[in-house]
Amino acid sequence: MKVLSGMDDAQVVGIADLDPERAGRLAAECGAQAWPDAEAMLAGGRPDAVYICVPPGAHGAPEEVVLAAGRPMFVEKPLAADLATAEGLAARVSAAGVITATGYHWRHLDTVATARELLADRPVGIASASWWGAMPPPPWWRLRSGSGGQVVEQATHVLDLLRVLVGEVAVVHASSSRFGHAGPADDPDVVDDATVALLRFRGGAVATVSATCLADRPHRADIELVAGGLALELTEEKLVSADREWRPVKDAREAVDRAFLDALHADDPTLVGADYAEALRTHAVACAIATAARTGAPVRLDGAG
Repeated sequence: MKVLSGMDDAQVVGIADLDPERAGRLAAECGAQAWPDAEAMLAGGRPDAVYICVPPGAHGAPEEVVLAAGRPMFVEKPLAADLATAEGLAARVSAAGVITATGYHWRHLDTVATARELLADRPVGIASASWWGAMPPPPWWRLRSGSGGQVVEQATHVLDLLRVLVGEVAVVHASSSRFGHAGPADDPDVVDDATVALLRFRGGAVATVSATCLADRPHRADIELVAGGLALELTEEKLVSADREWRPVKDAREAVDRAFLDALHADDPTLVGADYAEALRTHAVACAIATAARTGAPVRLDGAG
């Protein structure tokens, strides 16, 4: 809301929330009208596009309402707490033919573009991705049904960059542990406290992915890649090689919204960083890791996810 309110070619006209008081407070900050639900907002406010910013387990119904109204939509990541919900919505998005964008803002870092240039003629052979941090405060985050787990809800950002810089994933192996940190270790709906995955890419590269919520603060969120004669480390704040460091010039959290608005103004869906179909491919990898960790069996992905 703050980013959009600062743009000359956008106006926030409505805020819908199941908690009317919260909707009213946020709407008052930007001169918008508060609504009790998405149906009422679409009917009464008639917005040109809608942002869907809900917990992972709440995805599904809001998108159905927006798609039924034929409106473009920006969907916060992850697309859902599970894979089936996202796949069903992807089919609806394709049928509706509306412009979509998703919250994979790391794609809009200019340092990612630099990394792609450096790797253009050097296929990656090995990579690692990490997301080590503390337990987020929302109570829904501790439940698989609420968040999908840490890999699905948080580490999906670094998984998305692995796809951008390395390629499509072919097979996933994973293992996870619980120590009673997120909740009772014998509750199947409680998220894992630590997860490690091994990915093999269709191009032959291999990678490890690790995630944990056991730390007392955000500790690291990064990817490291090694190609022929080149090693890179990439975070949201910097890109580092053996002899050089780059810092992002533009704010990716603003750029992801700017791209969506540009796509709407130009009626050009190619201007967004990751539309719904593209985000589904990343979501499929995250869900594959969750499934492999839960079952102990490898999960194979086809070219689409």
